[in-house]
Amino acid sequence: QVQLVESGGGLVQAGGSLRLSCAASGRTFGSYAMGWFRQAPGKEREFVAAISWSGGNTVYGDSVKGRFTISREYGKNTVYLQMNSLKPEDTAVYFCAAGSLGVLYSDYAYWGQGTQVTVSS
Repeated sequence: QVQLVESGGGLVQAGGSLRLSCAASGRTFGSYAMGWFRQAPGKEREFVAAISWSGGNTVYGDSVKGRFTISREYGKNTVYLQMNSLKPEDTAVYFCAAGSLGVLYSDYAYWGQGTQVTVSS
């Protein structure tokens, strides 16, 4: 069992930056790929980024490539999402997930509760 808690969301102006954190409980953090998804009001959950259990492989959604960076810190059981050059269309609830490396919702078995990111124009 893995429990995930996101933090770091908030309100930021367009062009600004935020760093999201996802703290994982349990000793098996290093066994899972970690992903970030987001969901805007009235829209389906969208894949944002993922990182392999080793940290050696990363995958990004097309809409965030070149702006967002995913990383993980094993000593703190934490995965990060550094978001730069934010746009109003990045506004959403951001969810952290643990599971198999992939871009589908079904690739991940464990989910956090989400953190709100709002980008003003």
